[in-house]
Amino acid sequence: MAALYTDAELNALADYEASRVGYLSLHTASPSTTGANEATGGSPAYARKAITWNAAGAVGPLGGTLQPATVGVAWGSEVTFDVAAGTYTHGGLQSASTAGTFRGGNALGASQTLGSQGQVKVSGKIGPFVGS
Repeated sequence: MAALYTDAELNALADYEASRVGYLSLHTASPSTTGANEATGGSPAYARKAITWNAAGAVGPLGGTLQPATVGVAWGSEVTFDVAAGTYTHGGLQSASTAGTFRGGNALGASQTLGSQGQVKVSGKIGPFVGS
């Protein structure tokens, strides 16, 4: 028999996971389960970016059109990465600005290819957690 969780519990799960992720990373291919293919180089140089999270179940910092209030989802702020020329396909969830623990990742809504040094904007999302 599958467990059924309340909305409050689903939100608590997302908030807990968000509390473990302080930084976003950018990747040139799938990060798999290890954080592989993280971006490097550039001037200014690529670096992970700190993220802030709204409470799960609330509208995200980018507003209700882009980040609607959703049970079991914590929405994160948008961050801007300085990156070298290349193609960027995935974002990652990290515990620290360097080293730390890779928590997971996902494909960007659309890959971004830059012909020269530039910027890529990414926002975060944690959830959904399955309620049954």
